[in-house]
Amino acid sequence: MTGSLRSAGTYEREPGPSMSDAPDQYTVLLYSDDKAVRDKIRLAIGVRPAADLRVEFTDAATWEECRILLDKYEIDLMVLDGEAAPAGGLGIARQTKDEYAAPPPVCVVLARAADRWLAAYAQVDQTLLYPLDPVTTGQTIAGMLRDRRNGAIPLGTLGTLG
Repeated sequence: MTGSLRSAGTYEREPGPSMSDAPDQYTVLLYSDDKAVRDKIRLAIGVRPAADLRVEFTDAATWEECRILLDKYEIDLMVLDGEAAPAGGLGIARQTKDEYAAPPPVCVVLARAADRWLAAYAQVDQTLLYPLDPVTTGQTIAGMLRDRRNGAIPLGTLGTLG
């Protein structure tokens, strides 16, 4: 687990030179049992997936680490490796949606497009396919973060956010 994160329950954004010009800061949890896969996902997203967004990453290699980060910090988005073992990204996505009243939006990276039906069952908000295309990945993540900023409620949320 890495990163200097905001504690759960705080939504403060860091002030910049001008609040209207400063990009919004978001925390993205990357999950994979393989550090090299997390690094590839991080590289495909980048720290600035769009001009109005800045991303801080935190890593988890196990479901237990994901749970600790979700409980302790304000996670804006989860990007999960669908091929991880023993806990796959689809299973973690479903468990997160089942166990948390206000889970963050979830994107799962899959090896096969045919597995998108499983992602739908797991209430995943978006999917990406290996090998990751940086343009598509950045656009997808930027769209998810903007939706979160604009108050969109992720799939599987019990009740309302806020």
